[in-house]
Amino acid sequence: MTDAAAWTYLMDLNGVLMRDEQHVADGAAAFLAALRAHGIPHLVFTNDSVETPHDQRARLLACGLDVPEEAIWSSALATAQFLDQQRPGGSAYVVGEAGLTTALTDVGYVLTDDDPDYVVLGETRTYSFAAITRAIRLVESGARFLATNPDEKGPGWEGSLPATGAVAALIERVTGRTPYFIGKPNPLMMRYALRALGAHSEHTIVLGDRMDTDVRSGIESGTQTILVLSGLSDAGTAARYPYQPTKVIGSVAEIAEHVDDPFRD
Repeated sequence: MTDAAAWTYLMDLNGVLMRDEQHVADGAAAFLAALRAHGIPHLVFTNDSVETPHDQRARLLACGLDVPEEAIWSSALATAQFLDQQRPGGSAYVVGEAGLTTALTDVGYVLTDDDPDYVVLGETRTYSFAAITRAIRLVESGARFLATNPDEKGPGWEGSLPATGAVAALIERVTGRTPYFIGKPNPLMMRYALRALGAHSEHTIVLGDRMDTDVRSGIESGTQTILVLSGLSDAGTAARYPYQPTKVIGSVAEIAEHVDDPFRD
């Protein structure tokens, strides 16, 4: 392992710091406090595109978690940055919520359903059949198809919730057009986050509750990885994959007292 004092943490939000949208995961507040106390750089690194960083901070603060706006990096922000680099000042038809629409308008994108350059699919709790149908027809007419992330489900209080990847599969099935996913495990998401922190992958730890997005993105980017079992994964999940995390923990409570050396026995 690298020098413990040099660690940078990239952590998922849902399933790591939060069990669902309203309930904090075990040890999350103590874990964040320990990172601040040790001066360890960290970033919430989430595929969730629903909320703006401002709104996410307000919700987390109400739950007892202190995460500054500048420490939140979402697939919505990564999508906006990607589009700004690919086609500055372009246009998009968006299926999503404020986190995505605000990120796009902040980089100068015009939101329209009239011959847009892109159809951009994000997370929403109120997927509309009419909006999905409009997205399908625009993609069939030639709009490029992007999605914020490939997650097919997310954690909810009563069980799994359908997510962006599931709706993207529906649109793909109808149109025959495969979306380009910006969020984890796309290395773009990781590079944007590392650049924001001024960090190097060799000195970075990715914490997440998913093998297919969080752990995979970390492995493919050369970071250390920790699978956290407070979200969608259980004790048998990792064994089903050909790649393995550096460490598996039940929750961040297990490393809150030694964030400077999380791989010690």
